[in-house]
Amino acid sequence: MREFAAATTFAIAEDETIVRSVYLQAEQAPARVLFSRPVGEHWLDVTAAEFARLVSGVAKGLIANGIQPGDRVVLLSATRFEWTLLDFGILAAGAVTVPVYDSSAADQVRWILEDSAAAVAVVETARHKELLTDAPDTLRRTLVIGDGAEAVLLADGADVPDEVLRERLDGLRADDLASLVYTSGTTGRPKGCMLTHRNFLSEVRGILTASIGEVAHPGQRMLTFLPLAHVLARAVSMAAVEAGMTQAHWSDFKTITTQFTRFRPHTILGVPRVFEKVRDGAYKKAHDGGKAKGAVFRFAERTAIGWSEQMDSTGGFARRPAVLSRLRHALAERLVYAPLRAALGGDCEFVISGGGALAPRLGHFFRGAGIPIYEGYGLTETTAAHCVNVPGAVKIGTVGKPLGGNAVRIAEDGEIELGGGVVFAGYWRAEQATAAARPDGWLRTGDLGELDEDGFLSITGRKKDLLVTAGGKNVSPGPMEDLIRSHTLISQAVVLGDGRAFITALTTIDLEAFTAWKAANGKPADATIADLRADPALRAEVQRAIDDANSTVSHAEAIKKFAVLEHDFTEDSGELTATLKVKRHVIAERYADEIENMYRR
Repeated sequence: MREFAAATTFAIAEDETIVRSVYLQAEQAPARVLFSRPVGEHWLDVTAAEFARLVSGVAKGLIANGIQPGDRVVLLSATRFEWTLLDFGILAAGAVTVPVYDSSAADQVRWILEDSAAAVAVVETARHKELLTDAPDTLRRTLVIGDGAEAVLLADGADVPDEVLRERLDGLRADDLASLVYTSGTTGRPKGCMLTHRNFLSEVRGILTASIGEVAHPGQRMLTFLPLAHVLARAVSMAAVEAGMTQAHWSDFKTITTQFTRFRPHTILGVPRVFEKVRDGAYKKAHDGGKAKGAVFRFAERTAIGWSEQMDSTGGFARRPAVLSRLRHALAERLVYAPLRAALGGDCEFVISGGGALAPRLGHFFRGAGIPIYEGYGLTETTAAHCVNVPGAVKIGTVGKPLGGNAVRIAEDGEIELGGGVVFAGYWRAEQATAAARPDGWLRTGDLGELDEDGFLSITGRKKDLLVTAGGKNVSPGPMEDLIRSHTLISQAVVLGDGRAFITALTTIDLEAFTAWKAANGKPADATIADLRADPALRAEVQRAIDDANSTVSHAEAIKKFAVLEHDFTEDSGELTATLKVKRHVIAERYADEIENMYRR
């Protein structure tokens, strides 16, 4: 069994908590700008002292509303300044933050409310509040950010003495529960990952003590635009606070490039899909400019990839590149690379990618263009990043080495197992699931991988069926497949999309039902599935089944495209097991062309 461990380069005291950094910043540098809030066309600075005052005010407001230590508070909102403010306020009150994606379906929200027994919920809009209509009795109050939740809490807590809040803060310990983060599982029902203050501190300090943390210091800017309900964005945001960086928030992906040029971040955190869009946008702009500009971009892309690959082969240019290679790169720098960096604000030193697999070709393109992307790997159960490529230790195509204090090993069956201070305390109210996930203290990830002699981890596949899109969204295919298969006309359904921009599905038709459907819809009796699989009426019928499945999940998890196959899956063909379960790897290989057709632009 191959194993690699990284030395711990930091300490965590028993009475330390992740919220402590807010008050340390206010004490040590009260005038330091920690946040910029968008107000019209401008950014309004929020100093460390002001942020600490607001966090205390929110915490007091929650206390005034009866929140006790350990109580759960749901936070359902897109990424914005108030999200971070409320999160720290919840933690300062000694409570537990339960983040929920703003795109979640009503059934998902209801389950999280019931399972967590949340006492208070803070949502972003009136529409979100409607999702809580059938909330359990444990939910005592719902506040809406758009209706002034921040001001309401500040007013509610105005009469709460400082001593009461100080008692809450002093009573917190590193091993206290800080958050319940629900993640999709192969059984369908999301499970609440219990993350402690120690987990978050281990993640934050692991990042900041690595070479990738050297950019994190006062005066450096970071634009947070990934969903803060995603543990990666939240953990990196917390690291920015501890480091004293200036952070801004944005949630509209359609206008994010405008905000890059407006805020000029030094560090960008994203998922692979973000960088795919930046590359695709640059290509489209060049292509729309005519054949000559399109050819220039393709030349620059080839040059960047070759330049980056040459860096690997020469140990980071231990040998000076050839003259022709330097000339090509200089030309591409002027025509393509400099404008590309300008589109990211002009000051970006590097970007961090997580939440999904980054195509090596994309990583080489950006590095060759002067924008290194450091790819990492982790799960909700590891409080985000566990392994990361960092400056001075990069192998594109891998997810890097473990951060300080973490360890990784590969089991006999190839499964990746993780250890360290970032590994979660367990699943909320699910002892059996916890025992199965970490029977000996090591987390069974369900992912398959390889570990090289230098400690770099490569992901080679998934032991579990859980899909992770290019946008970093976890999708459990089983429940959707079951709903689709429940439709009379459909025999089998396979939901796909791991590492892809969106979710798709392959479907097969039940032969008996197909015969009846043809008669009812005036189709020739001798027509085969192959004859009619593109028929609008047949596709509309399948679409209804797809729509039923989509109604149970968020937009990011919904199936965007589907294909009807000519034949059903059978055991004899090797596509089904003896118990009639679909062999996913066989389907993926056998119908690779059908799958690729759904993802062609």
